[in-house]
Amino acid sequence: MEIPPIFDLSKKVALVSGASRGIGAAVAKILAEYGAHVIVTSRTAENLVEVETEILAAGKKVTSMVCHNGNLVQIETLFQKILQTHGRLDILINNAATNPFYGSVLEADEAAWDKTLAVNLKGPFFMSQHAAKLMQKNGGGSIVNVSSINGRIPMHKQSIYSLTKAGLISMTQAFAKELGGDNIRVNALLPGLTDTKFASALTKNEELMKTVIPQIPLGRIAQPDEMSGMVLFLVSEAASYVTGSTFTVDGGVLA
Repeated sequence: MEIPPIFDLSKKVALVSGASRGIGAAVAKILAEYGAHVIVTSRTAENLVEVETEILAAGKKVTSMVCHNGNLVQIETLFQKILQTHGRLDILINNAATNPFYGSVLEADEAAWDKTLAVNLKGPFFMSQHAAKLMQKNGGGSIVNVSSINGRIPMHKQSIYSLTKAGLISMTQAFAKELGGDNIRVNALLPGLTDTKFASALTKNEELMKTVIPQIPLGRIAQPDEMSGMVLFLVSEAASYVTGSTFTVDGGVLA
């Protein structure tokens, strides 16, 4: 495949958090396909074997590194390794997330609150901070935060998760304003319901899907690969004047 120059990532180093499956794995594969050396992370090395094997089998460049997105010590160690191994970072995809609580706001406990905010908001903030410092030294870069349509309209019984995704949208805008002068672009992807293991508690609930699917104009849930094209656009030169923006990929739910 001949890659159009505007989408050529062959000189780029990209980091994708939560890349073992789902949207993260799909994004890692497309960035590698378009030439980037992709660093994939997850909480355990075993989780990354499949995606790393697929990328290598396609003749592309990938490195797997262990990092818990809610652990600031592990995040700092990750970026030390990236600096030592690659000396630069051009692209960051903040994809790792968790949603341990599904229920009424009146039943939510502190443990669920702390875990969700640590992984979904604190982690991306400090990942972006470390990444931006590397990007500053190399003339710029691109950060994409994987938020959710829940960040626009909180979904029933997903209060904590939804507010972290709303926070991620605000964080996107704040970083974009502060880092634009360093040629660092920051945008957010807002997926709708997607067929992933992460969302399986919803997608495997047949009764729930009977009410959800009719609310989607395209009449179906998304596949992970249907999110990766937007991310490719956002990190490429095709989006060189795009920052501080949110891009909804939801089959028309928020239309």
